[in-house]
Amino acid sequence: MKGAARWARRAPLLPALIFTIVVTQLPFVATLGISLMEWNSLDPENRGFAGLDNYVAVFTDSGLRSSVWTTIVLTVTVVLVSLILGLGLALLLDRKFFGRGAVRTMLIAPFLVVPVAAALLWKHALYNPDYGLFNGLLKMVFGEDGPHVEWISDMPLVAVEAALIWQWTPFMMLILLAGLQSRPPDAVEAAHIDGASSFQIFRYLTLPHLRQYLELGGLLGSIYIVQNFDAVFTITSGGLGTANLPYSVYQTFFQAHDYGRASAAGVVVVVGSIIIATFALRVVSSLLREEARS
Repeated sequence: MKGAARWARRAPLLPALIFTIVVTQLPFVATLGISLMEWNSLDPENRGFAGLDNYVAVFTDSGLRSSVWTTIVLTVTVVLVSLILGLGLALLLDRKFFGRGAVRTMLIAPFLVVPVAAALLWKHALYNPDYGLFNGLLKMVFGEDGPHVEWISDMPLVAVEAALIWQWTPFMMLILLAGLQSRPPDAVEAAHIDGASSFQIFRYLTLPHLRQYLELGGLLGSIYIVQNFDAVFTITSGGLGTANLPYSVYQTFFQAHDYGRASAAGVVVVVGSIIIATFALRVVSSLLREEARS
């Protein structure tokens, strides 16, 4: 009877489970199968089993290897800078001041912007060398003879990173703000009474408490940034050394029409995301266990 009762509770979830398997797992299995094939639509007669050749090509081809390195640099830079800025903003919003609600809403706004729209905003409204805001500010400060910077051409990867940092800093801020507001107030008050300075409270009380929240923000941010396509495609079109692995998958599939190699690169992205997600789930589980104990 107990087994029947458990199945009765789980039965309503079966349609959702089946739907999830159909729309996520079956396409992945198909992609895995294609990644083991030699399949280029420009050469339809030459199709067959390739084994692990496509995976070897992903890590030995100079272009794909460069895109893997670009993905790592882009992810690490955006996540680290977003965490540092998010921590600073979270510490600011943890204080009480007039208009804090309005400031919090404005700081969250960049994360709510559609990624493609955010990339277009940075490309045209900020980076454009003729009418962009950045060069306009340089003209206001230095006059007409001041520096004229081609932001995307001169610093392409930094241009992509800045747009992503702007959009992901609010996400980190929200996670860290939740961590700050979960601090035990009696411990902070006791530290003040004992004469601890604000820096000492931050160094020895706040930062250790935020460790798991920092890990969670870094891991979740990494999952999404590793898979980012919108900013690279919109701002630089993958040129000037900014092509990350997702963009290379797109390029290999839609331009080179090499379905096998593109699928292998896609599998590499998915496996990397799963590894990061596993660590993220462990951090979330540990946070939930600590909340339950407290």
